Amino acid sequence: MTGIRELAEQLDISIGTVSRALNGKSDVNEETRRRVLAAAEELGYVANQSGRSLRQGETKVIGLMIESSTEAVENADNFFLGVTSGLQSVFARHKLDLIMLPCPSDEDPHEYLKRMVARRIVDAMIISETQRIDRRIDLLARAKIPFVALGRSLSASHSAWIDLDFEGVANRAIERLIARGHRRIAITAPSSEVNLGYVFLDGYRRALERHDIPFDPALVIRVKSSEQGGYQAAHELLLLEERPTAVILIYELMAIGLYRRLMESGVMPGRDLAVIGFRDAPRARFLQPSLSCFRMSLYDLGVELGRTLLANMPAYQDFYPGDGRNIIWPLELIVGESDLFDPRIGEKQFEPQRLSFDNRTVEF
Repeated sequence: MTGIRELAEQLDISIGTVSRALNGKSDVNEETRRRVLAAAEELGYVANQSGRSLRQGETKVIGLMIESSTEAVENADNFFLGVTSGLQSVFARHKLDLIMLPCPSDEDPHEYLKRMVARRIVDAMIISETQRIDRRIDLLARAKIPFVALGRSLSASHSAWIDLDFEGVANRAIERLIARGHRRIAITAPSSEVNLGYVFLDGYRRALERHDIPFDPALVIRVKSSEQGGYQAAHELLLLEERPTAVILIYELMAIGLYRRLMESGVMPGRDLAVIGFRDAPRARFLQPSLSCFRMSLYDLGVELGRTLLANMPAYQDFYPGDGRNIIWPLELIVGESDLFDPRIGEKQFEPQRLSFDNRTVEF
């Protein structure tokens, strides 16, 4: 690849003149600027951004740290694709680039981030999969690297974060199920230390307390947040001596595995067990009966995440004076058929289906 020295020799002008022409300096005449730009394109010259970044003390790059594992890949939906689309729409206005930093599942996230910080490859960070006590937050604060967390943490009392409304989801799901006569309601919770599981469980307990329903730890099923985890959750629910009449899932794709295991045992979601999922994921939309779950705009979440981060970066905070605060992101309930089971009736609540052929109507 041609460097600036070779480019200057080719044009028989000084390196300083070539540099000023490439950087749009006003003290270079237009004819020289055109010659330099044309030669740079012809010879494939690309500026050494790493050297420039070291001189300027910035990379113009934002890092998004995510979990990388076989399970995460196999069960990947469009969550981060939707979020990154919104992020890039904000960063593009300031000519900032976004890179994904996938932390391997067998590596300590704190050690992984420490290595990324030492290499100075980003100006700011977005961290996800926030733990209840998350050492990454202290690390970024000590390194004076601007960041925002996608998820709350007990470690993040003085830092910026945006989190989904897990308490609201738990509360609305409990309210809806109790209105249908349910008193024995199970939930799934992550088997890891990710903080969203604690927040979700706290919201579930408080919702039960408001209705004078005792908390039963046997109804909290801790499994991996995956389709396989949903299958295991259903298996454990079926083994309970006193089965629940409803279950609330913490992760959207768990519904796929849960449906499979229930149907293997002759238990029909929506008819024998009420099911409420978490997010309106595309792959879960093909389930029958249709899944009652919650909806949100991933693009808008990404936009707000980007604005919050830039509001905490001195170079950009004047562009976002009203941002930078902590936010609980709302979700909207989408009603399906999976939670129509009413234990007071004990029968499927669907409308009968009718097919017509040969001038006859068959109801089933």
